[in-house]
Amino acid sequence: MRVLLTGGTGFIGVPLTESLLARGYDVIVLSRQTLTDRPGCRFISSLDRVPVTEELDAVINLAGASLAARRWSESYKGEIVSSRMDITRQLLALMVRLSCPPKVLLSASAIGYYGHHDDEQLTESSPATPGFAQKLCSNWETLALTAQSLGVRVCLLRLGVVLDGGGGALEEMAKSFRFGVASWLGSGSQWLSWVHREDVIRAIGFLLTRDDLQGPFNITAPEPATAWEFARALKAHHRTFIQAGVPASIARLLLGEMAPELLLNGQRVLPAQLQRSGFEFNYPTTPSALAAIYGTPTTTLTNSSSE
Repeated sequence: MRVLLTGGTGFIGVPLTESLLARGYDVIVLSRQTLTDRPGCRFISSLDRVPVTEELDAVINLAGASLAARRWSESYKGEIVSSRMDITRQLLALMVRLSCPPKVLLSASAIGYYGHHDDEQLTESSPATPGFAQKLCSNWETLALTAQSLGVRVCLLRLGVVLDGGGGALEEMAKSFRFGVASWLGSGSQWLSWVHREDVIRAIGFLLTRDDLQGPFNITAPEPATAWEFARALKAHHRTFIQAGVPASIARLLLGEMAPELLLNGQRVLPAQLQRSGFEFNYPTTPSALAAIYGTPTTTLTNSSSE
């Protein structure tokens, strides 16, 4: 199988490339970096370098500016949108140009598609409520689905918060814990729909080879946690002296619109379609995922409030 991958040098893309190569696939990675080709993997700086005769079996689109990289100014919100829509349009133009379009497109999206629903359990068929992230994901998915007119099978990867060591969201979430403070944002009752990075890689591989599957797939662990529950599980792997929530008002002051959109109002998302299709998660619970990342839990020191 020959796979074209965008976002291949990112937090998910790097281990995904290694996984694809381990399967014996040929991988073409679109990257703005100057990188050296190696057996089975070549790097291109522009899709214009893909000849019309290239035989691609699959395209995986993970490219896009991080939603949490900085405060949401109007200019950065524009960058978030354009970084996703522009590369998707370019991929669609490539598919039209190729003598034979790929069999499948796996296009990243996010659980922000659903908007805010408090405690409601959300599956792929749940309705959406409006918001910036919801509109972004909806428009992105709609654009990706136009590849179906070329006979391409399209799977939409609605990713939750991806956890693993060496970067990503967990590095930021655990920052205060490294200084002995177990913390969470707001009330702590908001839901965090997370997934271990290894299960993301496995789910992508699963969807690549299942010709009978298409449409949206929630890539989240089957047991989401509230922010407070996650903090408690994370605390087991750090020596903390106190625990304290960060007031929602402070989060809004520091982060602006990003705070309610991404951090103070969560989503309780379930991977219904993946599980219905027979996919099994290696890390279904927060303790199992954090144990894989950190190892054996440590002893927690005294806390400022009871559990």
